[in-house]
Amino acid sequence: MANQKIKPAEQGAELSIEEKLRFLYKLQQVDSKIDKIKLLRGELPLEVQDLEDEIEGLTTRIENYKKEIHDLEAQINQKKIEIKDAEALIKKYQEQQKNVRNNREYDSLTKEIEYQTLEIELCNKRIKEYTQQIKDKKQMVEQTEKTVEERTHDLNVKRQELDNITQETQKEEDELYRLSDEYAKNIEPRLLIAYKRIRANARNGLAVVTVQRDACGGCFNKIPPQRQLDIKMHKKVIVCEYCGRILVDDSLLD
Repeated sequence: MANQKIKPAEQGAELSIEEKLRFLYKLQQVDSKIDKIKLLRGELPLEVQDLEDEIEGLTTRIENYKKEIHDLEAQINQKKIEIKDAEALIKKYQEQQKNVRNNREYDSLTKEIEYQTLEIELCNKRIKEYTQQIKDKKQMVEQTEKTVEERTHDLNVKRQELDNITQETQKEEDELYRLSDEYAKNIEPRLLIAYKRIRANARNGLAVVTVQRDACGGCFNKIPPQRQLDIKMHKKVIVCEYCGRILVDDSLLD
């Protein structure tokens, strides 16, 4: 099929029903060969895409963990500053207690010292909590990075498999797509849309089938003799009354 020359319909020329059916049948033949190539790849393209998406998601998760760790470290530093400030105030209030004039002033300073002491305890509690959270998140980062490494290995293996298959079939596939486009250009839009719709709904991608042993080549239901004769006459587009596929006969490829 390589480098096959296609004679396009002349500009403004109306194709006969036979010519339309011939282009449809040829288009189906080419598209079926493309389907077989895609079948060779199996689920590999989807598996590659899924792995890429998963790795991207895991990488984003690692970045979020690291940002949270950075924020927690900043909060720890802030709490340490608050502790130093509280310790400085306690020292200041203790010095002031030495020069109080009455018990009320002494009690007031004592309450301030108690308050700052509680602030220090609360800050130490928060530091302990933040430190544990950092530890937990670092473990999550480590585990997630290990998962990314495993998924990246799987991705490289799948990509290599896909690349090997693609390299073997790329030239043939490019030529088939070229032929498919050329045939499609010679089919009126309405008929081409119908063809694509039938193909999309057909389990095996067959929209155009031949009559085989007096039956539809798609669903294998029997076709009456008069209908078979109409198909061979190429005077109109005939579809199977059971599955809706377009029916043709092999002579169109002669």
